Amino acid sequence: MHDVTGTMTTNNGHAAGGIPPEVVSFLSGKGGRSLIVKGGAGTGKTTFGLELLERVGQPNRSFYLSTRVGDEALYAQFPWLKTTEMRSRVLDAAKLFLDAIQAGGKSKEADLPETEQRKIRAGREVLGSFGQERGPPTKVDRTHLAALLKRGPMPEVDNVYHRIERCLPEKALLVIDSLEGVTHKYGLEMEEFVMALQKDLVEGSNTDVVMILEKPEAGGIEYLVDGLISIQREELDERRVRHLRLEKLRATIIGRARYAVTLDGGRFEALGVQAHANGKASSAPWKPITDPERLYSTGIPDFDELLGGGFRRGSFNAFEVDVNVGIDDYYTLFTPTFLNFLAQGRGILGVLAAGESPEKLRETLVRHIPSNVFDTRVRLPDYTVNDTEDPYILPMGRFGREEAMRAMVTAEKAVMGPDRKPFVEYQAFDTFESLMGDQVAIRMYFQGVSRTKHVGNLGIGLLKPGLLVSSEILNMMDTYFRIINLDNTPCIYGIRPRTTIYAISPDPEKGAPHAILTPMV
Repeated sequence: MHDVTGTMTTNNGHAAGGIPPEVVSFLSGKGGRSLIVKGGAGTGKTTFGLELLERVGQPNRSFYLSTRVGDEALYAQFPWLKTTEMRSRVLDAAKLFLDAIQAGGKSKEADLPETEQRKIRAGREVLGSFGQERGPPTKVDRTHLAALLKRGPMPEVDNVYHRIERCLPEKALLVIDSLEGVTHKYGLEMEEFVMALQKDLVEGSNTDVVMILEKPEAGGIEYLVDGLISIQREELDERRVRHLRLEKLRATIIGRARYAVTLDGGRFEALGVQAHANGKASSAPWKPITDPERLYSTGIPDFDELLGGGFRRGSFNAFEVDVNVGIDDYYTLFTPTFLNFLAQGRGILGVLAAGESPEKLRETLVRHIPSNVFDTRVRLPDYTVNDTEDPYILPMGRFGREEAMRAMVTAEKAVMGPDRKPFVEYQAFDTFESLMGDQVAIRMYFQGVSRTKHVGNLGIGLLKPGLLVSSEILNMMDTYFRIINLDNTPCIYGIRPRTTIYAISPDPEKGAPHAILTPMV
């Protein structure tokens, strides 16, 4: 499967990736900003903090202070960190200081073992290699830190202040993971520590400070900071889903307050960012994906993989669409299948759902296949139309029962072509139920499914909410998928076969109508 990667660019030239554009804008503003990220265990807060270092921060001006994750555990969980040499050096250096100090307690450096002293010297060498820029501010304000240090030393915090001072006057980014870890270690109140960071670093030293909170509530300290983000995890039909909520971003327009989130591959991705970031679409001719033996490709490699190669020949496949899923959303999934059939000289016989437009379907598909292919190999029975000049529309409204049957036979011959190739049978079940009632519709569905299986066509059935025939239809289906909307992102998951939830989105490299599926993990 794929990671969804966007193309939004930050002020320092980095790709924003799956970080919400509101967060990028917030941290890219003039002056320092403070941000609290809260959430329960396992929601992805640490991954989000590391992703900010990658997507928003610069290697020589980004610092990660962790009180709970060792180096080896960090790299084991996030192997992608090793691919960026400079950022890895920054992370290692910060950890070297922290590890050495924790090992030595309150002892002086000279009292530590030689191996620990080497760690400290190595850390100093690495962090000291970052040059100091000219211009104001050239000093980090230590007013509030100095007051806290009167109670006892805080070596790693003091060292972070030094590292940030080396970056001035350029803007630095500091991620603290976690806020409770630091305050508990030194017996501080979170409010006073956050206030010190806010006054010294954010307001006085041009620094963005991201503080990760280990619990889902901020405990009343949210008024001290400029931004507040929460990450939640929940179960949906026994499947894991994560959400990111933008609760407060001072002086930043929040165009979208919630994002569905995935941690696929150890990376943090707020889904839907890519689609809004570049809007890339292709008009190139469709290059068909070759069908595996006894299977039909869906036209989406990720979906083929999910199905074990594609739809089984002669199968009928149900897609239950939630009420808040738009036509364009589920057509992101169906359009590649339609194109893959038409590009191989196969046809489509489709009864569209209420709201679906034959003209719009044609307009979409002829961008990628010749118009005469669509006109000759696609037939769309329309039971509300009595007359039409379009060859692909069957005006079923004017036909009686016998005439309608003859018209359908003629339509099937057209979509099969002279070579009598198999075709897609696309049926929106709500149309038949509304026209004929549930009992007649069920009999028609049973006959249609039996024919599809017998001749080896590909059946795609669309189920809308509230259909009386749903339970009977689903018993006939070979596969059963649900298409839902999570935080304005269309997603799919399998009931038969059982799968995790996948986000559906345009392929960021090829553009629409090519699509990818991203697992929600």
